[in-house]
Amino acid sequence: MSIGTHCDQSAVTCALAVDALGPAELAPAEAHIASCEECRRELERMRSLVGWFASWPTDVLRPAGSLQARLATRIAEETGRPAVAPAPQRWSEPEWESVAPGIECKLLATDPERQRVSMLVRLAPAARYPAHTHAGVEELHLLDGELWIDGRKLVPGDYNRGAPGAGDDSVWSETGCTCVLITSTNDILR
Repeated sequence: MSIGTHCDQSAVTCALAVDALGPAELAPAEAHIASCEECRRELERMRSLVGWFASWPTDVLRPAGSLQARLATRIAEETGRPAVAPAPQRWSEPEWESVAPGIECKLLATDPERQRVSMLVRLAPAARYPAHTHAGVEELHLLDGELWIDGRKLVPGDYNRGAPGAGDDSVWSETGCTCVLITSTNDILR
């Protein structure tokens, strides 16, 4: 029974919330929940919680390797089968990709829900980034070199914020540069 509930069907409600019921169990569970106010409230709370967990990045939810090994050993002891630990997840450094003449990007993270992206951007000496309009807030942190944005010279350590709807007409580097860019995936190139 779930904490705070008194219905003897609360375990079924929990199983329904995490989509763990088989086809034969689904209809009776839904019929019970339709007739039990307590289980309806519990299902609503559980689905909200499950949805919250489902939105977490998967690397946050992945247990440490030592825990995975202990779980595999324990399952093996209880089932009498050999332990099968999951293969270790290896992080691989993203590659630089040429996106235009003299411009390379290394994708760091994407947020499809918010339509945002963060990346390292590298401009070769004399390279120009196309004029563009910001669909959302654009944040740029210059790491090395010099970067000119509409007549303003940025040097290593400088930060530039572009407001949604604002545009940059002239973005270029005389020396070449590298920056961290966090921006919308819907920016409009002109």
